[in-house]
Amino acid sequence: MFKPILISLFAIATLSSCATPPPQNPENICEIFRENRDWYHAAKDAKEQWGVPIHVPMAMMYQESSFKHDAAPPKKYLLGFIPWGRVSSAYGYSQAKTMTWDDYIKESGNRWASRENFGDAIDFMGWFIYKTHQINKVSKWDAYNQYLNYHEGWGGFKRKSYKKKPWLVKVSRKVDNRSRRYASQLKSCQEELDRGWLWRLFFG
Repeated sequence: MFKPILISLFAIATLSSCATPPPQNPENICEIFRENRDWYHAAKDAKEQWGVPIHVPMAMMYQESSFKHDAAPPKKYLLGFIPWGRVSSAYGYSQAKTMTWDDYIKESGNRWASRENFGDAIDFMGWFIYKTHQINKVSKWDAYNQYLNYHEGWGGFKRKSYKKKPWLVKVSRKVDNRSRRYASQLKSCQEELDRGWLWRLFFG
């Protein structure tokens, strides 16, 4: 009777222990990727798949979740004290909403994708940036307007809903500035990050 319960608890504990903690120095993209080499390769894959520069989705992801795999919006409360779901269905590294995530899965064919998986999340953001370029003609390198699309949706951006949200414009500037810093930092370490494990073993 208790065996299935124990197995389930063990599985949950194992998955929790395997979750990647946020990087120790999220302000430096080189340090992020040195700490998590597989993140760099996942970001490169998204770049090759969607033609998206690595620094743009990384800057957006930092703003959205601070690189926390299980990030979620605040809870809603009925009558001020009864938990009643969350203010949004956004979840995971990319803070992707359920409906948009489902669209990504249908279009990308990545049917087993998880919002708690960094590789899937960065690929989702690459897809979104690619779609934003197609739909609203925003450059994939334009982190400011890409983030406005990400936050407001393609229709909201067309309607310029962000003009009524000065706080959002301020946040988008912050994302754009971080994206530029990330781009500059990445130039200084990309050659190092591209070296294979065998090279690092002998010369690293």
